[in-house]
Amino acid sequence: MSAPTARTASLPVLIVAGPTASGKSALALDMANTCDGVVINADSMQVYKELRVLSARPDDGELARAPHRLYGVLSGAEACSAGKWREMAMAEIAECHAKGKLPIITGGTGMYLNALTAGIAPIPDVPMRIRETITAELAEMGHVAFFDKLKRDDPETAAKLDGNNTQRMIRAAEVFAHTGRGLASWHSEPVMTPPENMFFKKLCYMPPRDILYDRCNRRFDLMIAQGALDEVRDLIALNLPPTAPVMKAVGVRELSSYLSGTTDLETARDLSQRETRRYAKRQLTWFRHQMTDKEIIDTQYSESLADKLRHDINQFLLTTPK
Repeated sequence: MSAPTARTASLPVLIVAGPTASGKSALALDMANTCDGVVINADSMQVYKELRVLSARPDDGELARAPHRLYGVLSGAEACSAGKWREMAMAEIAECHAKGKLPIITGGTGMYLNALTAGIAPIPDVPMRIRETITAELAEMGHVAFFDKLKRDDPETAAKLDGNNTQRMIRAAEVFAHTGRGLASWHSEPVMTPPENMFFKKLCYMPPRDILYDRCNRRFDLMIAQGALDEVRDLIALNLPPTAPVMKAVGVRELSSYLSGTTDLETARDLSQRETRRYAKRQLTWFRHQMTDKEIIDTQYSESLADKLRHDINQFLLTTPK
């Protein structure tokens, strides 16, 4: 008879999610101070070193209050897929547990959060050069001819796509070009899921919409005051392809138009604020469908709310199977 194996230790992970400008980062920092935690970024734009201001990365004072990970770790020339982020996040989570720290994942990029908690198909990352080639091919061939080619190369995936959805067509074509396999084929592979002994506590901070929209407006004004124009000017100087994810951050296109003399600063500011509100609205909708009522916090932040959250997290840590 074989000797009994030691029980695997539980791996608690706290997730603090929410739309842009909601205040989730401050909440995560508060919880990190309370629970001896490490704040791990789950925002697709805050991973880029070039976007300190426009992505609203934590400032020096906030960084000094608790350890922060995966902020400004990638060059804008790189694309950070959900799979790549998951790999980096899992490594940081493992380091936290090894040191007895609580990993606190915070951000509003739903694909990242789902990749961590629900799993993701093992699709290899596609190099930026291939994405650029595929995008140029689409521009040269036109939608109809490009989609016809995709149907020939990868009929299984093409049958599931809307021929008018440019981004999905490019994604399918770049995966096939890089791997020689269709996207649908990759999705048939077993999903990379979190370990069975990893337990998640989710908090989704969603303040009332009027308050959120006002925060979006005021925060962009603050970004301009903090040097967003210089940040965009430096980004333009890198001459990155328009397909680079970093170039799609809210405010980059709008402030670029101002810097090129195409529009005035007030118009660029107003458009950026509008796009920020629209982005926040999409995130609100997504989180409403993904989170349970118990996971959603839709009241204004207060000390009494903070006390309740601390109690809930302590209960989670105490009741997580040992």
